[in-house]
Amino acid sequence: MSRKKSGARQHAVQAIYQWQMTGQDVREIRGQFLSEQDAGKFDVAYFDRLVQGVPSHLDELDKGLGPCLDRSIESVDPVERAILRLGAFELIYHLEVPYKVVINEAVELAKVFGAEQGHRYVNGVLDRLAQTVRKTETG
Repeated sequence: MSRKKSGARQHAVQAIYQWQMTGQDVREIRGQFLSEQDAGKFDVAYFDRLVQGVPSHLDELDKGLGPCLDRSIESVDPVERAILRLGAFELIYHLEVPYKVVINEAVELAKVFGAEQGHRYVNGVLDRLAQTVRKTETG
């Protein structure tokens, strides 16, 4: 994956986290990120799809993640919850991105932003989800 898409994911996780914590309108959050960040360093269109897509499909994403979790989605650490929702969105709606790339990118985000062993949890949950939503790809 390109560095610009990785950058889009990194900013999207931060924006989704902010949205989860504040309930602020995602359009306002988007505007804030674009005014504070160098848009030339990340894929703004992909950032937009992620930041708008997660809230738009929240119920479906949480429903898909539910059976893959060992607790309710609400009790998952907020940073890891944002990463899981982002990963689930990509697994379900961005089939052009290989599932291994989605999981790897999510794990890397969890290493940067999550709790000490959060990346392992993210890896396990998204791997279980990929087995369900990407059956033909995961074999």
